[in-house]
Amino acid sequence: MSTNSPNRPKNTKNAKTTKNAKDSQGTQSPKSSQDTQSARSTAKSADGGSAKTGAGGPATGSGSDARGGQRPAAVRLSRRRLLGTASAAGAAGLALGGAGGAWARSATQEEPPTALSTLGSTTVPFHGTHQAGIATPAQAHGHLLAFDLAADAGRKQAAALLRRWSDAARRMMAGEPPRDGERDTGIALDAGPSSLTVTFGFGRTFFTRTGLKDRLPTQLAPLPDFSADALDKKRSDGDLWVQIGADDALVAFHALRALQREAAGTARVRWQMTGFNRSPGATDRPRTVRNLMGQVDGTNNPDPDDKQDAEKIFVPASGEPSWMAGGSYVVQRRIRMLLDEWDERSLHEQEKVIGRRKSDGAPLSGGHEHTDPDLDELGRDGQPLIAGNAHIRVTAPQSNGGATMLRRPFSFHDGFRDDGAPDAGLLFLAWQADPLRGFVPVQRKLDRGDALSRFLRHEASGLFAVPGGPLEGEYVGQRLLEG
Repeated sequence: MSTNSPNRPKNTKNAKTTKNAKDSQGTQSPKSSQDTQSARSTAKSADGGSAKTGAGGPATGSGSDARGGQRPAAVRLSRRRLLGTASAAGAAGLALGGAGGAWARSATQEEPPTALSTLGSTTVPFHGTHQAGIATPAQAHGHLLAFDLAADAGRKQAAALLRRWSDAARRMMAGEPPRDGERDTGIALDAGPSSLTVTFGFGRTFFTRTGLKDRLPTQLAPLPDFSADALDKKRSDGDLWVQIGADDALVAFHALRALQREAAGTARVRWQMTGFNRSPGATDRPRTVRNLMGQVDGTNNPDPDDKQDAEKIFVPASGEPSWMAGGSYVVQRRIRMLLDEWDERSLHEQEKVIGRRKSDGAPLSGGHEHTDPDLDELGRDGQPLIAGNAHIRVTAPQSNGGATMLRRPFSFHDGFRDDGAPDAGLLFLAWQADPLRGFVPVQRKLDRGDALSRFLRHEASGLFAVPGGPLEGEYVGQRLLEG
C-alpha cells in the first residue's frame, strides 16, 4: 500500500493525444492508479493505436486526461448503443403505430441518435504488446476474480476457454455483445464500452493442472510468509485470474457475468472481489487517487512510457520464458484497514505515520506532492522530519535496493463486521517484471517495522503471471498453450 515514489518523481505532463506508444497498452501512465481519467480519449495501444471516442456526432461532455491535457469531446457510437436505440424505437412503434415505425427508421438511419458522452464512448484496444488494464488508468469500477479448472479440464479445455474469453473481451471492449447471434443478458445494452478492460493471468497451479510444469516461470515461486499475514486460503491464489475495469458499474458487471457464463463446465469461480475508485470528472483537475484512509495513494508511480521504468514493469522481448514477453507479474493483496482506529488519530499522528501531508500529499520534508522526499532533512529538534518508521521511508527505493512496482489498486467496502467495524480497505495490485525484485523486498521491509502496518490486516494474497497482449487473430495465452 505504498504511497512513496518508486522512482524519481515526474511532474504532471500534458496529455499526449497523438503519440504512438509502442510499448504500452492503455491511455497513458497511470500516475497513481489515477482517478483522473475523465473520459480516456487519449488511451494508447501497445501497437500505436489509441483509445477512441470516434466521430459519431458531438459529445455531451469532455474532460481532462490524467496528465492535465484536455480530452477531445468526440465520440464513437457503438453497435450495442445503436441496437439499444433501435430496440427502444421499435417499442415506441408498437405503441404509436405507423408513426412510431417511421420514427424508428429515422432515429436509426436518417437522424443519428444522441451521442454517448465521452466517458461512455471511450474504448481501450484489446490487442497490443501488453494486455489492457496494466498501464491503463484505473477505472471507477473493478472486479477481481480467480477460477479453478474443473477436475476433467486440461490443456485443451483451458485453451478453448481462453479463446472464448479473449473473443468475448475483445468484443465487449469495443462496445459489442460478447457473442454473435446469441441472446445477451442486456445488462449493458444502453451503454458504451466506458473504458472497459479485461486482463487475464495464470496462477502457479494452472501449470500443474494443464501439464505445463516445464513452462512454469521461476518468477511464480510462492511468495514468502510474512509475519503480519492472516491469509484466507479460500480467497487466495487460483488457476486463472481475471481483472475487469470500467467507468460504468453495469458495463463492468456485464463483462463479469459474460466471462462467468463462458467458463461454465470448464472452470468455476474460486473467489471474487469488487472494488472502486473515484469517478472520472469528480475533481477540479487531475489528481492522485485517495484511499479510504484519506491519503493520496500512488504518488509518482513508475511511468510505463519511460524505457527504464517499463523494464521494471514488463518482461522484455528477450526475457524468459519467451511466452511472457511483454507480460508482467501481478501481486494481489486484500488489505483491510482498521479505519476506526485510524480515524481516532490526530492529523499530526496520521501524517507522521505516512510521512506526507494529508492535504496535498507533499512529503513532510517539504515541497509538493511530486517532490522527492528528503530522508536526511532534520527538524528543529534535530530529529528527521520523516520518521524512521514512516511508510514512505520504509518503502523508498533507496531503502530497498531500487525495488520498483506499478501500483494500480481499487478500494473496497464489503459491509460491516460483527464488531461494527467497516470491512473495507484496499485491493492492492502491484505490477512488476519480477516479484523477487519488486514486491518481495519491499514487503519484507514493511514486515520488519512500518508505522502504518499496525492499522492494516493482510487477509488474502495471490501471484499471477499475466502474459503479453495478443496480436490480431491471437487469444491471450496462446503462446503458452500452443507454443
